[in-house]
Amino acid sequence: MIQTVIFDMDGVIVDTEPVHHFAYNQHFKQLGISITPEMYASFTGNSTKNIFERLKAEFNLQEDVQTLVQTKRELFNEAFDHKEDLYLLDGVEDLIKDLHRNGMQLVLASSSATVTINRIFNRFGLHRYFTHIVSGEDFPKSKPHPAIFQHAAFLAQTPVESCIVIEDSTNGILAAKAAGIYCIGYDSFHSKMQDYSKADVIIKHFNELNFDYIKKIKPVK
Repeated sequence: MIQTVIFDMDGVIVDTEPVHHFAYNQHFKQLGISITPEMYASFTGNSTKNIFERLKAEFNLQEDVQTLVQTKRELFNEAFDHKEDLYLLDGVEDLIKDLHRNGMQLVLASSSATVTINRIFNRFGLHRYFTHIVSGEDFPKSKPHPAIFQHAAFLAQTPVESCIVIEDSTNGILAAKAAGIYCIGYDSFHSKMQDYSKADVIIKHFNELNFDYIKKIKPVK
């Protein structure tokens, strides 16, 4: 029986991608580098630290990775705090409340930094529903490496075969499957150039999910 639902955040709970996109592109302009749409799409599901490790090597950037990360984070925070039209994705709050009300354990496993996760959770009052928050900044490798989901299951004290993951990115889906966890791929109109073929099931709206549906999912063997 499914005991724990592990949510990704960006693109699943809230669409902060436009804010990230703005912050990254402001920073890229400052650095004098040009990023193709294909390269940018490949960043989805990666931590900011891993992205800048890759960019530092690719473009021979002089700044250290921590400085690059901090600059981008400051640009994001400034944009985030001034963006009034930021909402939870349609239907996800109802799903979170339905699962929580019926005793399903909820865990967040996001590539975002802890400070960014808390900023969003505080804005939308989400802390009360989740037993644990796991940030990708705490792991040396980003999704598609499975470590973040393995650790989420460990914190939840739930065998991976009794967990499910809800993800919107290619890297996130691959990470869930590498961890041996059933994965629901969320293919929303916000998603760009992502591959959902490895997901166990694909949804286009959260009204396709509820507690009764999820509890009937057969655990991964």
